[in-house]
Amino acid sequence: MAGDAKKLQPIIVKKIKKGGHGAHGGAWKIAYADFVTAMMAFFLLMWLLGSTSEGDKKGLQDYFQSPLRVSLMGGGTGSGDSSSVLRGGGQDITRTGGQVKRGDVVAERKTYQLQALQANQAAAEKQRLESLRDRVKEVVSNLPALSAFKSQIRLDMTREGLRIQIVDEQNRPMFDSGLDQVNPYMRDILRAIGGVLTEVPNKLTLEGHTDALPFSGGIGGYSNWELSSNRANASRRELIAGGLQADRVLRVQGLAASVPFDKQDPRSPVNRRISIIVMTREAEERFFESGDALNIHAIPPDGMASSPQSSAR
Repeated sequence: MAGDAKKLQPIIVKKIKKGGHGAHGGAWKIAYADFVTAMMAFFLLMWLLGSTSEGDKKGLQDYFQSPLRVSLMGGGTGSGDSSSVLRGGGQDITRTGGQVKRGDVVAERKTYQLQALQANQAAAEKQRLESLRDRVKEVVSNLPALSAFKSQIRLDMTREGLRIQIVDEQNRPMFDSGLDQVNPYMRDILRAIGGVLTEVPNKLTLEGHTDALPFSGGIGGYSNWELSSNRANASRRELIAGGLQADRVLRVQGLAASVPFDKQDPRSPVNRRISIIVMTREAEERFFESGDALNIHAIPPDGMASSPQSSAR
């Protein structure tokens, strides 16, 4: 029986339950994540402060001090300043050249648009004047009464615009010697050109030129200055008779022999000429800005009385 009792003795198995830190085993991860997030926010804040201008900082300060006043005024007193020591900011965070005021951006864009518009206008105007030049050539060539004189009409483009010059020839003078009455063929040329000039809106300048042969009256008397002025004004009247509006003429002036066509021979007949300049818009603006507009009608509309015929041309 004793042996059977030993065999029936129960077996006890001891199990050790391990524990200890189960209550706070994952808490450090949450704390670390909070720390990293806080550091990232801190560095982001520092970067934003470094790329914000002093003016915007002042604007923020003004806003928090009196938000209602700043809202009504549309911004703080320092908004838009770009005096930050650290370069950056602007319309977006990729800017590296300092803050750009929105008003400056708009102004710069308008400047570019204005320049582009002016360039387009200049190109269109140049094309219009070139077409006018071809039109004058066509009119003179197709009119039988004028085709024989087309060699006396010179056309070229200058800084001021399209220049139409009608020059003298020895056997075909525009004016008789010393006089400002337009000869018949010259009258036909001027009236034909006056009709063509109605096709464009540009203003005009008229210049009269003589050769260097002086008047016999001597210094102080009637001279090439008066003669060239009177001839330019007589030409103006013929252009108007051909259809040109009177207010299209901005300036009528006589230059005597001061600007010779043939510099090698100041007494050459080709120096006696009338210049009609179809002005560009830029030339018109320079004219008004320089104050020349005050002298538009310096020459009397009916001209001055001609002197007796002399040796001057």
